[in-house]
Amino acid sequence: MEHPSAYKGRRVVVLGLAKSGVSVAKLFHKLGAIVTVNDQKERQLCPEADELDALGVSVLCGGHPGDLITAETALVVKNPGIPYTAPPVKQALALGLDVVTEVEVAYLLSSAQLIGITGSNGKTTTTTWIGDMLEACDMNAIVAGNIGTPLSEVALSARPDDWIVAELSSFQLKGTQAFRPHVAVLLNVSETHLDYHGDMDDYVASKAKLFANQTFKDTAVLNADDPVCRQLMASGTLRARVLPFSVTQRLDYGVFVDPPFPSELADSAGDEKRVIRYVDQTGGDQTIINVEELGIPGRHNAANAVAAVAACIAAGAEPDLLASPLRGFRGVEHRLEFVTEKNGVKFYNNSKATNAAATIISLHSFPGNIVLIAGGLDRGSDYAELVPHLQTQVKGVVALGETRGKIAQAAELAGLSAVKIVEPDEDAEATLRFAVREAASMAQPGDIVLLSPACASWDMFQSYEIRGRIFKQTAHTL
Repeated sequence: MEHPSAYKGRRVVVLGLAKSGVSVAKLFHKLGAIVTVNDQKERQLCPEADELDALGVSVLCGGHPGDLITAETALVVKNPGIPYTAPPVKQALALGLDVVTEVEVAYLLSSAQLIGITGSNGKTTTTTWIGDMLEACDMNAIVAGNIGTPLSEVALSARPDDWIVAELSSFQLKGTQAFRPHVAVLLNVSETHLDYHGDMDDYVASKAKLFANQTFKDTAVLNADDPVCRQLMASGTLRARVLPFSVTQRLDYGVFVDPPFPSELADSAGDEKRVIRYVDQTGGDQTIINVEELGIPGRHNAANAVAAVAACIAAGAEPDLLASPLRGFRGVEHRLEFVTEKNGVKFYNNSKATNAAATIISLHSFPGNIVLIAGGLDRGSDYAELVPHLQTQVKGVVALGETRGKIAQAAELAGLSAVKIVEPDEDAEATLRFAVREAASMAQPGDIVLLSPACASWDMFQSYEIRGRIFKQTAHTL
């Protein structure tokens, strides 16, 4: 696409309302473009429409008009979640029009420095942590992107010496062209979102767009423990400086845990005292913090921490200043969040676990005796990868959502006898509340009830946040 200012007096179509759609529509309207916003939901389900109407932006709800996309359309900006198979997107591509996400628009408008973070798991925690760490180093950080605040909302106000710390999904990155972060972080890659991408090749390629426009002046922060990241590092396609991180190996250069964690997640971690170290390219060696001092526990959070340290060092932060924000961080809502303890049973909310890999990680954050609540949107996975981890960590499973049968089958293959399937109620909230009560009835003092669905929420709820908050409310009122 051209620079956003070049669309003055030209027709821009924004597909999808929600936060990012409203933000980018207002931005183009301010720049003088002729903006049309379209959402397939009925008008009464689009409360954002009134705000845009008041500005004079044309809003079309209730479907996609046949003449929405024409040869006179100069640009299409789509909500990241709208698939490329959607009729207006297909029409635009057939006409040779640029189809981008608001991330691309924001990048072209912003003069700030940018850290982009993506990965299948850990994005929000790492993004938030980086923001806290930069602030502790007196580097002004603006946390935005997939984490909640659209990039286009902060693009014009951010100053050249600010750092925008952006959580980025594969959906957002797929719709970029010139996007170039100064520091690009890829945490990990596991099978997810295949209903959107079609196959892993497209998913990986979308993630890799984070690095596509970087130069030797930029830094690529990559997980040396992840096979996809290792392939990228060995591919010869990265033009940026590479700063690796690891929790399972000592590195000659990079940020890592020492002594390393075992390579297999299920292996005993032992009682060794671990530290996070940074070795620079000259061989200079610095201990950042003891792992046991991190503000949030767990091996996966140690991985998030070393990634965050690497990103901050790449941005110019002083390593000596990072221990305090690493120690003081208390995590993010819906990510292995302690909720309450009732009758000796602890309840944890991990609603953000929207794929099996995330659920596996959460299961190994506890010594065992878990009653797991899982299930949700069916994206075609069979959840066979859960079986060995259910065998070692879980005593009972409550399955719900579209995947309830698949989750229950995985539990049965794991040899669990305490398996309950919750049939859907017309009221999704009532279904989840019932599932929480069922899980609580299966637990004994010393056990853990864990919501870690391994699935997206969209079959029952508009977001994983709503799902998590209902779980918490129910746990508190048992």
